[in-house]
Amino acid sequence: MTARQYFRPIPQDRGGRWRLAGGWTGFSRFELLERGQPPRITDDAPAEILDRLTAPRAPLAGLSMDRPRIMGIVNATPDSFSDGGAYDPAAQAARLVRDGAEILDIGGESTRPGATEVAIADEIARVLPAIDAGRHLAPVSIDTRKARVAKAAIDAGAVIVNDVSGLDFDPDLADVVARSGLPLCLMHAQGVPQTMQDDPRYDDVVLDVYDALEERMRRAMAAGIRADRIVVDPGIGFGKTQAHNLAILRRISVFHGLGCPILLGVSRKRFIGAIGGAEQAPDRAPGTLAVTVAAVAQGVQIHRVHDVAEHAQGLRLIAALNEEEAGT
Repeated sequence: MTARQYFRPIPQDRGGRWRLAGGWTGFSRFELLERGQPPRITDDAPAEILDRLTAPRAPLAGLSMDRPRIMGIVNATPDSFSDGGAYDPAAQAARLVRDGAEILDIGGESTRPGATEVAIADEIARVLPAIDAGRHLAPVSIDTRKARVAKAAIDAGAVIVNDVSGLDFDPDLADVVARSGLPLCLMHAQGVPQTMQDDPRYDDVVLDVYDALEERMRRAMAAGIRADRIVVDPGIGFGKTQAHNLAILRRISVFHGLGCPILLGVSRKRFIGAIGGAEQAPDRAPGTLAVTVAAVAQGVQIHRVHDVAEHAQGLRLIAALNEEEAGT
């Protein structure tokens, strides 16, 4: 049996034979990945793969995917690893939009390593005031694993569902999303928050995560969720070591082969502090921005961050640098 081949588009700063996902990044060559084989460079890929890599992505909640978008994190939780209980969620939603957030991701249950499950009624009570405050300011995403929480959030005005379990936690969530007709973000996680960092292992982390997301997409579509309403997130830090995280980030453009927008959530995560020398989570904005810039260069469309103002400034500079000079 022939081993499966994965084609990672190699981004380039200027020009390129093709546009990656119809966006700002060009590419002309591929890194061919196969299990058990060293990567090699090739100039061509099968037509169906090239079609998935180049097709413009559908808008998400009215936002085109032809430039990077900032998703601001609103933690309506007392125990999030970075800023739990540090602000009023409704006020934070307004602040992040002023800073440049184009989407608000509101969550009422911490999924940090070691976190325990929150009761459904408590989670709903936490998120509804923030949704009510934010829905008039920007598209609201509800960050939840639970069907009943998603339904309450949708009724309150949320227009995206962001499931960190990738439909692995609540079997009813896919039906709730399908009935709503809203977009769904499928994240990869190995295990559950309580134990996911105990001893994560993969045969090939990039290809294992790719296959797992592809399987989750099939489940979502079988439940009635349209392919053009699916977003994928490789789940940095969710059941992954520092080495796993870096391997995914180095080759994150391979996930464009799934034909969906990519969401990246690296903000203030532990590996950024470990590498960058920032012990406290709020001190990790520079390292987060560095990873974001690298991901933008690989065509990643949605960036879920705490420090919105810093990232909005950084993305404005990237956009200016990528503009062709007049007369050239």
